[in-house]
Amino acid sequence: MDSRHQNYDAIVVGSGPGGATVAKELSERGRRVLILEWGGNAPVTGTSAQFTAAAGVPGKSVLFTPDMLATVRGITTGGSSLFYYATAFDPPLEMLSAHGLDIASEVEEAKHELPIAPLADDLMGPMAERLMSSACELGYDWQKLPKLVYQDKCRKGCWRCNYGCPYAAKWSARMFVEDAVGNGAVLTNHARVTKVIVENGKAVGVDYVCGRESRRAFADDVIVAAGGIGSPVILRASGLAGAGYDFFFDPLIVVMGAVDGIDGGKEFPMASGIHMKEEGYLMTDMTMPALLYMGFTAQALRFDKLLAHSRTLCIMIKAKDELSGAITDKGGVRKRLPAEDKEKLSKGYSRAEEILKHAGARDVYRSRYVAAHPGGSVKVGDLLDSDLKTEYDNLYVCDCSALPEAWGLPPTLTLIGLGKRLAKHLASEEEAVEPAAAELHAVPDETGQTKQSA
Repeated sequence: MDSRHQNYDAIVVGSGPGGATVAKELSERGRRVLILEWGGNAPVTGTSAQFTAAAGVPGKSVLFTPDMLATVRGITTGGSSLFYYATAFDPPLEMLSAHGLDIASEVEEAKHELPIAPLADDLMGPMAERLMSSACELGYDWQKLPKLVYQDKCRKGCWRCNYGCPYAAKWSARMFVEDAVGNGAVLTNHARVTKVIVENGKAVGVDYVCGRESRRAFADDVIVAAGGIGSPVILRASGLAGAGYDFFFDPLIVVMGAVDGIDGGKEFPMASGIHMKEEGYLMTDMTMPALLYMGFTAQALRFDKLLAHSRTLCIMIKAKDELSGAITDKGGVRKRLPAEDKEKLSKGYSRAEEILKHAGARDVYRSRYVAAHPGGSVKVGDLLDSDLKTEYDNLYVCDCSALPEAWGLPPTLTLIGLGKRLAKHLASEEEAVEPAAAELHAVPDETGQTKQSA
């Protein structure tokens, strides 16, 4: 089906934090926006079934490296932000500025618009409190982390953060998509974009599959925001052969140990922690729902611990990994974890073990490697200029794949800043074209004055 007649100003491919922000900002400026999302848009229920359908399907939302390291992504409206831990680390402004990406003002805008603050004391769970107390007693600067949460809607003792918040307490990119739709944007779900349509070096639209039907949509600008894995696959199919190489994916492990005198497992995860910047990793508490806990425990072959969920303290160690590997044409993840990155996680494990034992934990063990936040696969300075534009006119990228270097921390606030900056750039370009077009069509009338020709 050819939808050229729909005449959109912009097509946004993907609805995670970067794409959703661009769509929201452009629609607020009166632009006609089409959002194409591969996943569904069912109301958020916070159930394990919904989580599994959107973020637990092997070969689609769970991808394995040759070493069987699982890389997880959310495929739904809002992307992985539906299931993330809502942590708003400040962007690496200095690193981004070195690549021409000044988003300081946009980040400040976001901070005024969004509910960013550490959790209130009454929302801190007993497991997070016990770990923070233990770490501080050992001399770690373990602090509450900034969260993207409407805390007046948050419920103490709730465990659904991992599965998607049904109470709209945890901010997700789906909220920005809903804002965009409210402003007139069109959202099409179950739309898998296969490539960008390029004519004479200019992006003019996209090919996509909706159900079993092949479709086309056309617009003045195309913004690919399908994530660190999805975006390079689309771009490579569109003629950008260099997309999808030398990327990062933030490998992590979970360190666990059972304690006495606690009956927990139902609290907001990643409430506090410490960034060991010089050592290259992040340590935080990580309380999980029972089903996810059992998955990590079985993965570690500790079947004797399957029923210890309510008294097991968990610390996540997430490392800043080296750029390497490749995304295949079909979206496979081909990357091996080098010895240097394994060493970072090993050092983190030793520190986590110390904190857990000081908190009273026994028989400490760790999970296998998992990865989150794949990015850097379509880097600024490599395939993108400082306006996030590819070598094709009118084709942009706005998601984690655009980050020019590995960072090792949750990227949500960074992506929102990039989305705001890109929307301003696209809007200013369009405003610059309109007066020029009007001047081109100005002709003198019979009195010698100019008027606009039709």
